[in-house]
Amino acid sequence: MKNLTPREIVSALDHHIIGQDQAKRAVAIAVRNRWRRQQLSPEIAREIAPKNIIMIGPTGVGKTEISRRLSNLVTAPFIKVEASKYTEVGYHGRDVESMIRDLLELGVNMVRHEHAQEVRPKAEEAVEQRLVSMLLGDIGKPPAEGWVQSTEEGSTEETEADLHERTRQLMLEKLQQGQLEEREIEISVTEKQGAIIGMMGADQLDPSMASMLENIIPEKSKRRRVTVARARAILLEEETDKLVDNEKIIEQAIERTEQTGIIFLDEIDKIAAGHEGKSADVSREGVQRDLLPIVEGSSVNTRYGVIHTDQILFIAAGAFNMAKVSDMMPELQGRFPIRVELDALTKEDFRRILVEPDAALTKQQEALMSTEGLKVVFEPNAINTMAELAAEANDRLENIGARRLMTVIEQVFEEISFDAPDMAKKKDKKIVITADFVRERLTSVLADEDLSRFVL
Repeated sequence: MKNLTPREIVSALDHHIIGQDQAKRAVAIAVRNRWRRQQLSPEIAREIAPKNIIMIGPTGVGKTEISRRLSNLVTAPFIKVEASKYTEVGYHGRDVESMIRDLLELGVNMVRHEHAQEVRPKAEEAVEQRLVSMLLGDIGKPPAEGWVQSTEEGSTEETEADLHERTRQLMLEKLQQGQLEEREIEISVTEKQGAIIGMMGADQLDPSMASMLENIIPEKSKRRRVTVARARAILLEEETDKLVDNEKIIEQAIERTEQTGIIFLDEIDKIAAGHEGKSADVSREGVQRDLLPIVEGSSVNTRYGVIHTDQILFIAAGAFNMAKVSDMMPELQGRFPIRVELDALTKEDFRRILVEPDAALTKQQEALMSTEGLKVVFEPNAINTMAELAAEANDRLENIGARRLMTVIEQVFEEISFDAPDMAKKKDKKIVITADFVRERLTSVLADEDLSRFVL
C-alpha cells in the first residue's frame, strides 16, 4: 500500500472529484488507518477492524467515483457490486461470497500484470528468437549434430554454423526495425476448452469443483496463420507465463486482497427492510444475513485458496430515499461505523465539474475534436449556461446528478460531431461554443417536457 497521508489522498481526489469534502476525508482516514495497522505488532493488529463506511446521497454525486479513484491511488483490488443483485442462499441468483471470489480474481490479475512487467524484457528477447526461427524455417537451421566435412580451408561444420548465425542476426535486425510486421507466419496456439454443467454459471460452481475441471479439461492446439505483429503478442503471453512464478503470484494476490481489498457495495438501501421492492424472489433480510459474516470477517473458499475477509474495506452507498440506515439489521449497521452524507450538486458544482477535473467533459470534447483537426473553445458564459440548464433539467425531471452533464454536452455537440470531418476541410477550423449556441441546442428540448424526458 502506498504510504499516502490523508491530506495527500484528499488532494489527489480533488483532481477528479468536485466537492464532497466530508466523504473524501472519511475514505482518506479509513485508508490511512489500514497503513497504520500494518505498522503495529501482530498481536494488536489482529484486533483492529477496518472502519467501513456508508455513503448516503442521491445518484450522480460522486459516491462510486470516490471509491474507484481511491483504489487507483493505493493500487488495491477494487470491485463494485450492487447489493440488489444478490440473493439469499437457496434462491436462484448470485450468492454474496461470489463478490470475494471476484475481488481475488482482480487481485490475481493485478499482481500477474506487475510480475509480467518485471520479466517483460526477457520475454521479449525470447519472442524475438522464436520469431526469427519461424521466419527462417528450414533455411536457417544449423547443421545436424556430428555432421563434419573437412576441407583445406577448415571444417564445413564451422562454416555452416557461422553462416547460420549471420543469417539469424540479419533477420533479427530486420525484425527489430519493424520491417517484417506484416509478413504472415504459421504458429501453434494452445486453447483451453470450456465446460458447461447444466445451466450453472462459473460463480455457482463449487471452487474445488471448478479447479478440478480446469485441471482435467485437455488443452487443444491448433495451427494459425497470423502476421508477425499478431504472433508477437501471442508469443509474448506464452513466454511471460513461462517466466512468472504462478504460486508466488497467487500468494501475493491473496495477501493483497485480504489486506488492501476494497468492495464498493452500491444500492445497499435496496436490501433494507423499509424499501418497497417489486421482486418477490429476493429476500432483503436474507441477503443482509448472508452479507453480515462477510463484512464481520469470515473465510471464503476460492479456486486459489481460502480468503479471510476480516480486513477487506467495505464502502456501502445508497440514496436511502425509501429506507433509512436504521432499517438495516442492527448487527450489519454496527459493521459500518462511519456514515457520510453527500451533498446534492448545485449549479456552481456543475460549472466546476465541467472545467476543473483533469479529465473534465469540456477537455474531453476538445481532445476528441482535435483528432479531426478542429480547435474547440468554450466561452465562460457557455459553461455557465450548460451548468444552469443541467441543474434545471435535474429540478424538472429526475435528479441524476452530474450524469446529466454528459447528456447535456452530448446534445450540444451532436451536430458538430457529425459534421466534424467536413468542417475540418474548411479554412476556419476553430469552433467557439457560446451561450447562445448552447441555448439554441437545449432550450427547445427543455421547453417540451415530454421530449426532454427522452433526450435529457
